[in-house]
Amino acid sequence: MIGCFVTGTDTGVGKTLVAAGLLHALARRHRRVVGMKPVAAGLDGNGDSEDASALRAASTLAVPAALDNPVLLADPLSPHIAAQRAGVRIDVSALVRSYQALAAQADAVVVEGAGGFHVPLSDSATGADLAQALALPVVLVVGLRLGCLSHALLTAEAIRSRGLALAGWVANRVHPAMDAVDENIAYLRTHLGAPLLADIAHQRPPDARSTVLALPAQWQ
Repeated sequence: MIGCFVTGTDTGVGKTLVAAGLLHALARRHRRVVGMKPVAAGLDGNGDSEDASALRAASTLAVPAALDNPVLLADPLSPHIAAQRAGVRIDVSALVRSYQALAAQADAVVVEGAGGFHVPLSDSATGADLAQALALPVVLVVGLRLGCLSHALLTAEAIRSRGLALAGWVANRVHPAMDAVDENIAYLRTHLGAPLLADIAHQRPPDARSTVLALPAQWQ
């Protein structure tokens, strides 16, 4: 079974786009692929998570929401605050059990984290703790904007400090008018120590199906 954990340099950098793109790429090689959004904060007009819905649309395996989005919080806030407001405690071990139930049914699972790598899930746990508990290789989405170099290098360092493999990274041109964008990408290609899986042009609206992503080498 193939699995990965998608994280980002910040919120709003395109993690869902990349996670869905990975699902589409995996579906060309595997019959049963499924996305997972363990924790989602914020509801769409249908009372669901926009991110979880996008992952479901890119999946070939339909599963109960309790497995692919076990924690759905109403307020679009840091998960630990949204959970406090909802009277919910996010339990990392319970999220891992949901992932294991998905993995038992699937050929490939793509897990999308919430926010950045160290986003708080509770007073005592972060997204990094979840990634470490899942023990999956990590794909890092870098939102190309001023400050992204430091954010990307710090996140890569944090990923490796947890004993996790950085399987690859994606450059997402979230700011179409960013100056010196090619120079920023060149610097990260030299210093991140992981393969560049895609350089995504600015998209409005984002289209995961047309986004071309290389799969990490270990999945070829």
